[in-house]
Amino acid sequence: MSGTAPGAPAAPAAGGGARVIDGKAVAAALRAEIARRVAALPFRPALRVIRVGEDPASVVYVRTKDRAALAAGLDSATIVLPADASEAELLETIARLNADPAVDGILVQLPLPPQIRPTVVIEAIDPAKDVDGFHPLNAGRLAAGRTDGLIPCTPKGVMHLLRHAGVPLAGARAVVLGRSQIVGRPMAQLLLAADCTVTVAHSRTRDLPAECRRAEILVAAVGRAEMVRGDWIAPGAAVIDVGMNRLPDGRLTGDVAFAEARQVAGWITPAPGGVGPMTVACLLENTLEAALARRGR
Repeated sequence: MSGTAPGAPAAPAAGGGARVIDGKAVAAALRAEIARRVAALPFRPALRVIRVGEDPASVVYVRTKDRAALAAGLDSATIVLPADASEAELLETIARLNADPAVDGILVQLPLPPQIRPTVVIEAIDPAKDVDGFHPLNAGRLAAGRTDGLIPCTPKGVMHLLRHAGVPLAGARAVVLGRSQIVGRPMAQLLLAADCTVTVAHSRTRDLPAECRRAEILVAAVGRAEMVRGDWIAPGAAVIDVGMNRLPDGRLTGDVAFAEARQVAGWITPAPGGVGPMTVACLLENTLEAALARRGR
């Protein structure tokens, strides 16, 4: 990689085992900083999460968000609609929250039941309160090179991890494996904004392992358990594993074969315990930033 930033740790020697980036620790530090900033405000930023139905994974994830928000001093509450709620009912709930001056952030938990169109729902949220960063206006700002708006939480968390670990960014060859609107595309835009040279790879990319081996920074976000093998990794590369997959035996694993990749990479995130905690922490950060922006602070 090109030159290391002042004070940043050097990459571990190839073959010596990667430095594991502890997402739990970085997220805890970010949440503590958010709590400190919130405590100094004369108001409590307010987050409202809407959940439709009782999808078990969504229930657990929303509960985690709620607890983290309350611990950081935010005014947080979850609105639960029945699984058979109509699209009109959900849009009416969003419109009410859009109009409420006390609400700073709105998040609709995905996935939604089949009778509700996610694109319609996302576009209904006030862009100034879109703490997921999915609204086309926020996505367009990011695509235009602006990073001063509300940015999707997972890619934003990845950038926090890379900078915390001291991974050199300017001039680095980065490969984003996956092209989703939620992670892959905004991830590529953030890396471009950090002066990386970025390739977006996907299922149709020819010779995918060889493309990944070119990367000094590899972000895997494809949703396929342990798809990225050790021999896909360039020696000393930073490997960020966004994936979270459940194996037949019940174990959770990422998109990267961790044990193999760790022997080659310079830095690596575990899964779980890497990017996941950062997504929640960045949701809190987005809520705080939305609250300050709405008040002209």
